[in-house]
Amino acid sequence: MSGKLIHEVIPVGPLQCNCSILGDSETHEAIVVDPGDEAERILEIVRRRGLKVRTIVCTHAHIDHVGGLAELHRATGAPVLMHQADMPLYNALEMQAEMIGIPTPEKVKIRDFVKEGDELSCGDFVAEVLHTPGHSPGSISLVVKAQSTERDHPARASDMRVIGGDVLFQGSIGRTDLPGGSFPELMRSINEKLLVLPDDVVVYPGHGETTTIGEERKYNPFLT
Repeated sequence: MSGKLIHEVIPVGPLQCNCSILGDSETHEAIVVDPGDEAERILEIVRRRGLKVRTIVCTHAHIDHVGGLAELHRATGAPVLMHQADMPLYNALEMQAEMIGIPTPEKVKIRDFVKEGDELSCGDFVAEVLHTPGHSPGSISLVVKAQSTERDHPARASDMRVIGGDVLFQGSIGRTDLPGGSFPELMRSINEKLLVLPDDVVVYPGHGETTTIGEERKYNPFLT
């Protein structure tokens, strides 16, 4: 899959949220995940790669993951998607900004929502939505895989990757002490949605370095 899939990850904003830019190298269609800040940096990569952003999606509505939404939407015209359960968090951006002492980012009207099992297409690739609450009520993870493998045979681990937001990290898990967080829900999400994936699947968390399902299953102190 890696031969055709463009996947650039850039940490953005003061909290260094990992923004993923996914693109099909043949059709040049793209999905941007978690544009938390620095929209111009994201757009520079989009332009350099010759991509057309079809969808902007947020794994959850914490301020460090949504701060660049309005500017990116204005520049690309792409619809902005998130899980409806996180709309109260998104509507409370002013409160979130006050909590961490930063200016409130511009909001964009959210007209469309994703739910468990939805598939977001990007050329020959698809991002399947997993609802993985716990860090926030509407947290989602995206399983990215080639559409052709879905039609012809079950996807192999080498054909898959997970963009996990703030659910599972290298050696850690997402916070549950923020409004809407739930430790039991987070552990259920990890065990029932992520750890059922093959060990070799690479996980791109919302902050920090990549890991794999197998590494976390074996070494993560919260899961062993």
